[in-house]
Amino acid sequence: MKAVIGLGSNLGERRAVLARAAAEVERLGTPAGRSALYETQPVGPPQPLFLNGALALETALGPLALLEGLLEIERRLGRIRAERWGPRLIDLDILWTDGGVLSSPRLTVPHPELRRRAFALRPLLDVAAHAKDPSDGESYARVLAGLGGDSPVEIAGTRYSWA
Repeated sequence: MKAVIGLGSNLGERRAVLARAAAEVERLGTPAGRSALYETQPVGPPQPLFLNGALALETALGPLALLEGLLEIERRLGRIRAERWGPRLIDLDILWTDGGVLSSPRLTVPHPELRRRAFALRPLLDVAAHAKDPSDGESYARVLAGLGGDSPVEIAGTRYSWA
């Protein structure tokens, strides 16, 4: 299965945290691409700006097993879930899988907010340029073009290297 994992951080040494998280996520399969990093406005209560990126991963894990692996990485890196949409050291989400749709109490794929979040779509398109919403076939590039509003700002020199 090809999966695109979204990564975000707005606490601590954001870039270093994302680099460490990316290395751990890539152990869950075979790396198939890294996006640039983007600085983005937070969703939720007032908090620092985020750095967001995405990884493409070929994995033998199913979506729920992949989710468990991502949650374990978050725990190891020190994520504390104190406030919904609050600041966080690390956030790992399955954004999309190639042609896959899943809706369960634990996980929805594609990510249920994906079509409304430029900070997730922009990095996803870096690693899966032709990705489409499996529910209606609309390209995510078209969805992103229609969002307007705050655009993610690419951090120079981060395409394919987050160190």
